[in-house]
Amino acid sequence: MLNKPLRLTKQPKISNEAALVRDALIEHGLETPMFDNGMSQDQKYDRIRDLMSEVMQTLGLDLSDDSLIETPHRIAKMYIHEIFSGLDYSHFPKITLIDNKMGSDEMISVEEIDLTSTCEHHFITIDGKVKVAYLPSASLIGLSKINRIVRFFAQRPQVQERLTRQILVALQTLLDTEDVAVSIEATHYCVKARGVMDSSSHTRTKALGGSFKQDPYLRAEFLA
Repeated sequence: MLNKPLRLTKQPKISNEAALVRDALIEHGLETPMFDNGMSQDQKYDRIRDLMSEVMQTLGLDLSDDSLIETPHRIAKMYIHEIFSGLDYSHFPKITLIDNKMGSDEMISVEEIDLTSTCEHHFITIDGKVKVAYLPSASLIGLSKINRIVRFFAQRPQVQERLTRQILVALQTLLDTEDVAVSIEATHYCVKARGVMDSSSHTRTKALGGSFKQDPYLRAEFLA
């Protein structure tokens, strides 16, 4: 099954906004390490399902049991369509920008954004909260789009430091301004559930751009 030849397929088109963000991340050295293997979603599903069956059999699990028989299917479906769907830029959220006709020039922030991601070192859950802010320039972004951008980049194997900066650069690119700030506080289950097994620690990261980096009062307001 592992030696089965793969038939390469044409990849889905991505939006102009997704392409701009992807190119900006590549330019900044912040893109998630990945490559286009030419496989369709269905091909990826089939391959992961088959390989997960081998993993489970290697562990000595009986895949004929009614509790386990669907597990390879469930994992493959979850990887492709849920927790790793952010690897596919065709899933990048549709972005809504509006002209800043009202002349808004004060900080706009979205706080307590739910974060659920996956540690790329152990494929174990990361969960926490995200705070994002920006100073409006010529355009405003629909508030729910900030949450969706966070979710898109969270739906990849991640390290928190890269995730924080990916969100920053994505919003800087879309809003055409450096004045963006991102803060994440998260629990890593690779720390909580294995290894040192510390259930109380959190990891906090921040990425500040433009005025948020240069103006101590604005930075303090964001971090308060």
